[in-house]
Amino acid sequence: MASKKAGHGITQWPETERPRERLLAQGSQILTDAQLLAILLRVGRHGSSAVQVGMEILERLGGMAGLAQCGIEELCAIPGVGKAKAAQLKAALELGKRALAGPLTKGTKITSSRDLFNHYHPTLRDLRHDIFKVVLLDAKHAILRDATVSTGSLTLSIVHPREVFTLAVKESAAAVIFLHNHPSGDPTPSQEDRVLTARLVSAGEVLGIRVLDHLVVGDGRYVSFADQGWLTDHCADA
Repeated sequence: MASKKAGHGITQWPETERPRERLLAQGSQILTDAQLLAILLRVGRHGSSAVQVGMEILERLGGMAGLAQCGIEELCAIPGVGKAKAAQLKAALELGKRALAGPLTKGTKITSSRDLFNHYHPTLRDLRHDIFKVVLLDAKHAILRDATVSTGSLTLSIVHPREVFTLAVKESAAAVIFLHNHPSGDPTPSQEDRVLTARLVSAGEVLGIRVLDHLVVGDGRYVSFADQGWLTDHCADA
């Protein structure tokens, strides 16, 4: 369809073929990724429709996954996409992530590792860097709050027990859950992950704050230290 209309703006297309009108009449699910992007872009560039620009975005960045991971400057480098349009696309993607993330508010009781994965996976899966978070829980294992402890490679110098548990003590947390992502998409814990977890568990025992779990989040899957039984022996045999 786009090739037949090369050089013509979407406003010159028959109404039944325009992405916005098709969405209103038939629903968003029938549109291609490029057509959905075209609605956000609104206009294309000289000689190319918004749909064609959308197709180029997907081709250059490697599909929707690449779009989710790219930076603003990388997006702006594509002809027809300035800072305003790049911001619109990034805002729409972020709203989508937040919509996918299940509710995990103060007072919510954690019942399984899957609960945490379902909530955090949409926001962690597309990151190009590691991020380490702590979820603070009360005596009934209900959420008090969560916090980002660090970003970057997980090492003891970056994720220090002192910083993690200072926050837990300040919030009067009775237990904590740790989670971080693997940008590679493979959630298999590294040896560094296991050593760090063991040290955090030991530090929590000294302070009387129980470590309930450590989730490593990958692309569509995760590994739970608690589910694997790796917390009971402090990961010593991992």
